[in-house]
Amino acid sequence: MSVVMEELLSLLDLENLEVNLFRGRSHDYFGHNVFGGQVLGQALMAAGRTVENNLLAHSLHAYFLRPGNPKSPIVYSVERVRDGRSFTTRTVKAIQFGEIIFTMMASFATEEAGFDHQFPMPDVEGPEAFTSELDLRRMIAPYVPEKHRAWLELERPIELRPIDPVNPFDAQPKEPMRGHWMKAQMTLPDDPFLHQCMLAFSSDFALMGTAMLPHGAHFMQPDMQCASIDHAMWFHREARMDEWLYYHMDAPSASAAKGMNRGLIYTRDGRLVASTAQEGLQRRRAPRPKNTESSPPIA
Repeated sequence: MSVVMEELLSLLDLENLEVNLFRGRSHDYFGHNVFGGQVLGQALMAAGRTVENNLLAHSLHAYFLRPGNPKSPIVYSVERVRDGRSFTTRTVKAIQFGEIIFTMMASFATEEAGFDHQFPMPDVEGPEAFTSELDLRRMIAPYVPEKHRAWLELERPIELRPIDPVNPFDAQPKEPMRGHWMKAQMTLPDDPFLHQCMLAFSSDFALMGTAMLPHGAHFMQPDMQCASIDHAMWFHREARMDEWLYYHMDAPSASAAKGMNRGLIYTRDGRLVASTAQEGLQRRRAPRPKNTESSPPIA
């Protein structure tokens, strides 16, 4: 078993503290704050642990309120808002050091027959045609301050293969559109809900940066303060995270130091399995004095 995948599966296997109360460990994916995708995946898992009849999620709507500390666990408190015949609703609060750092409402639904259509998948080459994001990060690591180098060189549980990668040290203005292939590093159990939680975890990679593309900006630049503000996701059809998925992202607007990003996630054979939307903070700030040690970038 891949060590990084074993770690992710462990993170999603929440400790049950009490009825509707769970605790999850954190992992340092970006060298500073808890990765938003980790909180999304854990919160969805906490909500699902209180839902009966093996219902699957069809949507979630979340707000990131405070940065999380990756060195400390997070407690997830679930409120059972409604248990209906067709829909089940849960509210989740993520708590760290006595403060709410994240809140989410998730809805679960019974499977029904109905109308069926989708936008076609963009015409893009398969994952074999592209270099992995890990290899790209390791190529730039020698040019990054040593204290930031470790997290750039780390293997992650989800392999990404960007279609048109951005050089953070030479970001050029370009169309607010990007995409990458993504897949878990190992074969996963046949548990559809686990795959949904993995997909929620993976949906936060690269999405926020899409709205910075037209401005030649990148979250690693020292004058940028970036953070996810909210995140919404809709699950349309079942998908496996241990098979290649294509994540197509665009950003229709940026204003008032915030960027609006959207995403569509497809299987390799073109089925649209999920949609995402996220607004992110993208604030330019005054350079710090040269003798002040800067913090790692917020992802």
